[in-house]
Amino acid sequence: MKRIGLMSDTHGFIDPKIYDYFKDVDEIWHAGDVGDVSVIDELRKFKPLIGVYGNIDATDVRMEFPEFNRFRCENVEVLMTHIGGKPGKYSKPANEELLLNGAPKLFICGHSHILLVKNDPRYNMLWMNPGACGFKGFHHVKTVLRFSITDDRIHDLEVIELGKRA
Repeated sequence: MKRIGLMSDTHGFIDPKIYDYFKDVDEIWHAGDVGDVSVIDELRKFKPLIGVYGNIDATDVRMEFPEFNRFRCENVEVLMTHIGGKPGKYSKPANEELLLNGAPKLFICGHSHILLVKNDPRYNMLWMNPGACGFKGFHHVKTVLRFSITDDRIHDLEVIELGKRA
């Protein structure tokens, strides 16, 4: 079993509450718009980190993370990208990735600053966007997700509100 802390859209800011909420996770996954390479450095000091770069990320972050990250966690294939769209309306690059390399069991993206978890019956996959946990953007509440993966099961999903954006 692996416990995962999922975040996105930090825009250069790590909410100190992350360290408490993610203290028992095995890995942190960051779905892009990191904002500053120091965020990567700090998170890596805390927990193993997997991520992708986002549209606001400069070369230093892009050298640390790819645009698409396809990996396995336990027996779950995961595909992460920043601008993924949503079920029924994927971004062109995400849709091309799904058509070219197949659908994973778990698709993760950020960008919209809107927390949403949804099954996509077309691709038979679970789609997650953890919302945004930084101060920049139009979201009102900073959010992250925490969940577990055991063998091929994704379970114990928790929505965590970190507080108001402003």
